[in-house]
Amino acid sequence: MANASHRAPAASLLYRRQRRRERWEKTGYFMASFGMLLVIWETSRALGIINPLLFPSVGAVLESCVAQLRDGSLQTHMYASFMRVLVSFTIGIVLAVVCGFLIGWFRVVRMLLDPVINFFRSLPPIALIPLMIIFFGIGETSKIVVLSYAAFFPALVVIYQALVSLEPIYIRAGKALGASNLEIFRRIILPQLVPHIITACRVSLGVCWATLVAAELIAAQRGIGAMMVEAQNFFQMPPLVLGILLIGAISLVMDAIVRLIERRATAWQEKMP
Repeated sequence: MANASHRAPAASLLYRRQRRRERWEKTGYFMASFGMLLVIWETSRALGIINPLLFPSVGAVLESCVAQLRDGSLQTHMYASFMRVLVSFTIGIVLAVVCGFLIGWFRVVRMLLDPVINFFRSLPPIALIPLMIIFFGIGETSKIVVLSYAAFFPALVVIYQALVSLEPIYIRAGKALGASNLEIFRRIILPQLVPHIITACRVSLGVCWATLVAAELIAAQRGIGAMMVEAQNFFQMPPLVLGILLIGAISLVMDAIVRLIERRATAWQEKMP
């Protein structure tokens, strides 16, 4: 008993050290990857591979960032874009989860709607912008609709395909043991769907941010896309490149948050190292 009581803290300490080492390793690779991009950036300008007149230096982009932070415009643009993506992403995911379950669980609904889904998911959200302007005007509604559309269909396909691919033996076993439909959903279906829902969230987030600039072309006064369009009109390259970097950075942070939720929600799953 004494040996067992000593082994438990030792194992816990070893696990914490291993986790700490893994975090430091990931941080190192993260810094190295972006450091490599910065070196390529500056080296390409120095060697003339990229025209220095057309593409700004890292220092010029940082100066633009500091200047806009001081006058408060950058915070305004970032907040506007973040809220548009967050609201649209939430709407798209909620609708995708509900519709995905209905389509995946009920065969008649799936047979009826599958051709329509395949038709609409192949349409780029950008193609809907003129129609959304006619329907909803140039206000926030048209932007939210376009971004929600962008988030909805990728998540819908992932979720309902995951539901269709579930092993039926688990459901039959639950019914044989007398489980109700609610218990089957809560104890069998939902735990297996959670990883796929998280994947759908990550895919939808990426599509939302990819569509953001086009959505903010709809007469937006605030937002990263609006900042980039203004910089393009006045041929101001540092703010334009800054907008590209900000979209990538914010989407990276949001993706990291989703992945953290995934690790907590799917801790029971065995994963590749």
